[in-house]
Amino acid sequence: MRIIKVSNPDVGAQRAFEIYEDALAKGTQVLGLATGATPIKLYEKFVDSSLDFSDLTAINLDEYVGLTPQDPQSYHYFMQQHLFQYKPFKQTFIPDGASDDIEQAPKAYDDIIAQHPIDLQLLGLGQNGHIGFNEPGTPFNSTTHVVNLTESTIAANARFFDNPASVPTQAISMGIASVMSAKKILLLAFGEAKAAAVAAMVNGPVTEALPASILQEHADVTIIIDDAAASKL
Repeated sequence: MRIIKVSNPDVGAQRAFEIYEDALAKGTQVLGLATGATPIKLYEKFVDSSLDFSDLTAINLDEYVGLTPQDPQSYHYFMQQHLFQYKPFKQTFIPDGASDDIEQAPKAYDDIIAQHPIDLQLLGLGQNGHIGFNEPGTPFNSTTHVVNLTESTIAANARFFDNPASVPTQAISMGIASVMSAKKILLLAFGEAKAAAVAAMVNGPVTEALPASILQEHADVTIIIDDAAASKL
């Protein structure tokens, strides 16, 4: 693991942007993208830059089950609002959380990943150590699957919904093996609330009880954390 410590999330987003700038210059073709609050500043930098994504493919980590792409709380909508409407890609893929066959949707997504191997995967980090929506206990050999979200994850996401009772309880997520198949991984974690998970991810045992700990076994991982997130290292 390569760890980059920064003073605040703004500096962290700039460092992440520079990694993408270098990756695109070196021929990266497929980006694994993430949603949530953490990558927003990075996406703002993409939008404000001259980077050209029009020949690239984007594959997102996850999507809520039961939300259509037009739903303002869906990750389809999030990506459109924060990035895709400003920076078009050659093609973009996000799991189909509104599929009529929710059991078949993960297999279809695995096929997409197999056809478009990810060059650089972006990750956030949950307070319980989840990556994507791979909650504690998820097998390390998991591929795309339907996830029953934990109460802590549902509570963390409730701030994005007008009615906490409407927060979805399931998601479709790339599995841990799917994430680990990426050639390079970039994880961003900011704030004191992430400090315990960061410390366990970096220094703790590799265990399915903390999904992000598997990143210790990847050949090319960069972690960007601010001082607050690094406080327990």
